[in-house]
Amino acid sequence: MGETRSSKLKLYGFNNLTKSLSFNIYDICYTKTDEDRKKYIEYIDERYNSQRLTNILTKVTEIIGASVLNIAKQDYDPQGASVTLLISEDEVPLYVVDPSCNRGILTPIRKNIVGHLDKSHVTVHTYPESHPQNNICTFRVDIDVSTCGTISPLKALDFLIGSFDSDIITIDYKVRGFTRDMDGFKHYIDHDIDSIQNFISEETLNKYNLIDMNIYQSNIFHTRMMVKDIDLPNYLFEIKEEDLSAEERNIIIDKLNSEMTEIFYGINLSNK
Repeated sequence: MGETRSSKLKLYGFNNLTKSLSFNIYDICYTKTDEDRKKYIEYIDERYNSQRLTNILTKVTEIIGASVLNIAKQDYDPQGASVTLLISEDEVPLYVVDPSCNRGILTPIRKNIVGHLDKSHVTVHTYPESHPQNNICTFRVDIDVSTCGTISPLKALDFLIGSFDSDIITIDYKVRGFTRDMDGFKHYIDHDIDSIQNFISEETLNKYNLIDMNIYQSNIFHTRMMVKDIDLPNYLFEIKEEDLSAEERNIIIDKLNSEMTEIFYGINLSNK
């Protein structure tokens, strides 16, 4: 798995290992009509607008022990939003901060600032989507957290999972580069990890079926998660479960299961 150290290691220069976490979340919903699908997209677009996403990423930054240098955010027409945060491992004194950075303070005259990426960054993009073929809507959130130094994006996993209605989760984690100790010895990773699951709470893990695919020699880790139980009322939009017949409920559950299975395994089922 590479050289690790459980005790604090004296490094030459600074820790320049890059730790990258890519995090995809899918929320699945059943919508019966075209009008319901339109309303669902509008609901998701409002619920996860750029301001709320900014709040979530700012909290992520706090959890991993970093400081915000710059925020750029944008809502899109007809739907979707993006947010980029430039962060630093330690708080940067005000006199050192580049004038183009807003330190997270957004004002009307600075609303179009473009976030540049330097040492560490956090980004999020949303993708509400629907198709009339099976009456299923999906909402995808892509989050990337990239850090250098001792701070780790893995600390924020439970918070991120809990911040969204996470039915399907795909997580990629990679440690890149190397850092040297005082003797010039290269260290390609600075923490112990067997699986991304090591950094997710037992309570959260118990709610999901999980698959791991890891390349330990390259410090590449991949985990997929699919919710175990479908509580039908949580997946109905503008529909009440009691208004459905037993046959209709079974059909909807089958459609939800089919959609989740396709996304989880990255395949199209032939029997749809």
